[in-house]
Amino acid sequence: MKLSIIIPVFNEEKTIREVLNKVNDVNIAGVEKEIIVVDDGSTDTTALEIQNLKLKIKNLKFFHHAKNLGKGSAVRTGIKNAAGDYIIIQDADLEYDPNDIKKLVGFVKNNTSGVVYGTRLRRLPNFNRDERTLGFLLHYLGNKFLSFLTSILYGQWITDMETGYKLFSRSVVKDMKLNSKRFDFEPEITAKILKKGIRIIEVPITTNPRGYNEGKKLNTFRDGTIALWTLFKYRFLD
Repeated sequence: MKLSIIIPVFNEEKTIREVLNKVNDVNIAGVEKEIIVVDDGSTDTTALEIQNLKLKIKNLKFFHHAKNLGKGSAVRTGIKNAAGDYIIIQDADLEYDPNDIKKLVGFVKNNTSGVVYGTRLRRLPNFNRDERTLGFLLHYLGNKFLSFLTSILYGQWITDMETGYKLFSRSVVKDMKLNSKRFDFEPEITAKILKKGIRIIEVPITTNPRGYNEGKKLNTFRDGTIALWTLFKYRFLD
């Protein structure tokens, strides 16, 4: 089994080296890895950091967008150039622990599912850590609402539609037309997977959320509204 790990990156000079080293250190029995990094028009030293690591990390592919097009565009570039039987998306900000990739791959190998999501939200709010500020709490509630709406609209219970950890077989997306350029990638691919009648398995994971002062780019209200429209659009109009 070959696994393509797609890492979309935009201005992550502080974390990209650690993320790539951690991903490179993940060893899964019987799985060959390729790491695909897509720099989405970074204006800091991110691209230089990646180029330096490219000399040291085996099976690292590097693609560069001349200007910032959005996470969805970066992921689509990664998918187009992926050679793996399975594909997983790894954010470059250290919120997600690359060691959890083993969990998701384990469910694919043992349950013959084409799609596995790492869920952060099969739990109550954690006011001491994850939901320690009002902004994080609103983010949690927004994600819970969008996941509940996804479940109602598409007929399968999903606890974390917006998760960054999505593992899927390349055959699932081979003929799938993906249009999203930004964070609307998450609801679009989920909607299209569920409309195909493919069951999504969810595996609990833990994350270390970073604040906006640390570089977090998602806007709860703006991107949440776009996600809401995307779910309705692909359910009833497209």
